[in-house]
Amino acid sequence: MLREEPSGNLFGLTQNVGMGWSPASLGGPQYVIVSTHGGLRGEDGSPVALGYHTGHWEIGLLVRAAAETLRAAGAIPFAAYCSDPCDGRTQGTTGMFDSLPYRNDAAVVMRRLIRSLPTASGVMGVATCDKGLPATMLALAGCGELPGVIIPGGVTLPAVGSEDAGTVQSLGARFAQDLVSLDYAATMGCRACGSAGGGCQFLGTAATSQVVAEALGLALPHSALAPSGEPVWLELGARTALALVRLDALGIPIKRILTQHALENAMLVHAAFGGSTNLLLHIPAIAHAAGLRPPTLDDWIRVNRATPRLVDALPNGPRGHPTVQVFMAGGVPEVMLHLRRMGLLHGDVLTATGDTLDATLDWWTTSDRRREARARLAAATAVAPDDVIMGPDAARAAGLTSTVVFPVGNLAPEGAVIKATALDPSIVGDDQVYRHRGPARVFVDERDAIRAVKGATERPIRPGDVIVLIGTGPSGTGMQETAQITTALRYLPWGKHVALLTDGRFSGFSSGACVGHIGPEALHGGPIGRVRDDDLIEIVIDRGTLTGSVDLVGAAGQPLAPAACAALLEQREAHPGLAPHPALPADACGRRCSGRAAAPGPAACTTSIASWRRSRPVSTSPRR
Repeated sequence: MLREEPSGNLFGLTQNVGMGWSPASLGGPQYVIVSTHGGLRGEDGSPVALGYHTGHWEIGLLVRAAAETLRAAGAIPFAAYCSDPCDGRTQGTTGMFDSLPYRNDAAVVMRRLIRSLPTASGVMGVATCDKGLPATMLALAGCGELPGVIIPGGVTLPAVGSEDAGTVQSLGARFAQDLVSLDYAATMGCRACGSAGGGCQFLGTAATSQVVAEALGLALPHSALAPSGEPVWLELGARTALALVRLDALGIPIKRILTQHALENAMLVHAAFGGSTNLLLHIPAIAHAAGLRPPTLDDWIRVNRATPRLVDALPNGPRGHPTVQVFMAGGVPEVMLHLRRMGLLHGDVLTATGDTLDATLDWWTTSDRRREARARLAAATAVAPDDVIMGPDAARAAGLTSTVVFPVGNLAPEGAVIKATALDPSIVGDDQVYRHRGPARVFVDERDAIRAVKGATERPIRPGDVIVLIGTGPSGTGMQETAQITTALRYLPWGKHVALLTDGRFSGFSSGACVGHIGPEALHGGPIGRVRDDDLIEIVIDRGTLTGSVDLVGAAGQPLAPAACAALLEQREAHPGLAPHPALPADACGRRCSGRAAAPGPAACTTSIASWRRSRPVSTSPRR
């Protein structure tokens, strides 16, 4: 070694011993565990310094369990950290401007950390939530020559006699409308998290990202949505560590797992779960990082036409089971069994087990784990597992439809996105078509819009209105996520009768008549930036054909012919208040010039819809 090895490899051994590792145990394979762990816990688990959210608060326990297993197997584990923000904590604040840019930056940092241990024989990622887990998947996708696995960080338990972590985010709006008392709001705010760790109890971006990680084959079967802190969750650390050692022994790197067919499997599972529309940003980015062809619009439509939503979970309904009940009903493998019976899955892909997906699902069909989990759900909650995860015929009979629709129109010439499966059934016709025509209420600042929803303005939002929130795309806010408005509308009695259009994006928890990612964004000349108060807007979403339209159909409350509407949009100047947010950091702006990125930058997130519309691969570079 002294004659042949780089000095860095030798100094690394010195550092290992300096940190307390036995000199007699320096010869084993080295594995790096990169996680988003945040906060500092005492030995008894009590907080010494808080993390930003429950999603990264407990995953240090998974890191420890994995590391101890690797050490017992004669390997040398390394742990590196790149903590993540909380989208819920930054809703309605300027902190949200850094949310999506963080994903790219964290992926780069994690990848650099992995490559900075050049002696590593494999990599494990441990992450939970909205941006941290997509960043981890991006990082591992870019390290395709190494064996690699992911441990999803699990979910928070629902608390008895309380609102879930999504519902409580509407407390401000409900209190402002005199729907709840101060005492009720304070009590519910303290009870929403039934355990100290895990992602929120609903199928938002965090939970959907866990589902996608498993569907890609990067995580072990039945690992997504495990209840944080419980034995079935903690043992994932040990099991995943052994899986990583096996992948290394078999010579199976990430690039053999993360294939074009694995990508399509993940898209199918996303559709069957009714997952967050934010994964329409993350899945193409993962594909690009892995050197795969990103999905086109035609791919998304084909996948969503192939299967209805099969999972009844928050926030989609109809009953809205918490995510831990989806896990107990069988989680991802159970959904995949249905998809395989439908002839949709690519069963020959490899998974984190080292075996094919078909072999994994064959095991799952008769496993003790499946039988015991489903039986426990039925016994403990009187919930039938088949009412949580349904077959396609039962799902259609229950009114569950395909997940996403990509509407176009004179306000969205390059396309838009809506999670159509989450439209309230009472506002959808018997023909499975949602139709809404109403006056526009235009806002260039999310804070003004939520004040109007709360009734704190001279002209509050009323049933029938169409909120038009512009300037919230990459160039205006770094592609901020809008959740406080959509959450408020979901839990206000009249909120389902209000539609929302934006050139930004939504929280994965959002449901209802929310059309986002409208392109082009207003700050790049999109016609959505020329709408004025009291223009007439018409939205049509067909959940059967997966088509839709978003159009200006009148002005000043009066209908106009299509040609007149087109001329009006052509002649008008952009809204006078339209401008990038003054607090937008330079390094979060979609206009930043940073050269070709390893994954789509913020600016690509809206232009990608236009790329899908033209059936071309998703844009992968920040706009210069």
